[in-house]
Amino acid sequence: MSAAHPLVRLDKVSLRYGKGPQSTLAIDQIDLTIRRGEFVAVVGPSGCGKSTLMKIISGLVPISDGVALVEDREIAGPLKSVGMAFQAANLLPWRTTVDNVMLPLEVVEPHKRRLGSHRAEYVAKVEALLKRVGLGGFGSKFPWELSGGMQQRTSICRALIHQPEILLLDEPFGALDAFTREDLWCTLRDLHVEQGVTVMLVTHDLREATFLADTVYVFSPRPGRIILRHEVDLPRPRDLSITYSPAFTETVQLLRSHIRH
Repeated sequence: MSAAHPLVRLDKVSLRYGKGPQSTLAIDQIDLTIRRGEFVAVVGPSGCGKSTLMKIISGLVPISDGVALVEDREIAGPLKSVGMAFQAANLLPWRTTVDNVMLPLEVVEPHKRRLGSHRAEYVAKVEALLKRVGLGGFGSKFPWELSGGMQQRTSICRALIHQPEILLLDEPFGALDAFTREDLWCTLRDLHVEQGVTVMLVTHDLREATFLADTVYVFSPRPGRIILRHEVDLPRPRDLSITYSPAFTETVQLLRSHIRH
């Protein structure tokens, strides 16, 4: 998709929670575009409106001002073309790994309509995706039988199983140890390429944003405004060894300097 027709376009978007003098301006005058297949990261201090931005793009909250478009259509409610994963995996404890991943297929058309008569086909698809992220053989396990990293892999599979146009990730690795987190960076890097999905990642981790993203947006403290749009000029595919390079460190320092100021 050309820059003239991005998958997501926000023009002068603002969102205010509440009404009257007690209302809170969460984000203000946001201009942002996401190309089809692009990996975008949004960073900034706590409470700056990063998650609010994600809710706008998913259609979960209406904007107060401006224009918000996905595929050249105004966002008017929750979008089935969006997959979402959060810091908490939020797996249903009474469902197996396979059944947790299949959850979106039970509510999103046309999968909901086909699920009853094509269940074996969908189970095979789920198991193939689980195998791709290192969870082959764990389909019958329940959430309490999985580590934190395995639960998060399951959550990402659940967000991808209905083949969304956009994958929205809100601090998905924030609660994990450093080794597991970096391992999942590589998993997400590979899924992004293989699935061809467009990704928006909200994170506090500037190394994570630099390693994964094509473009990083830096938000100001509330009300959130974009104070920097930075295209990450690091070659792909990226190996973890690049995180020790001067160019990587310079990018992280650039992002940090804008957040501090």
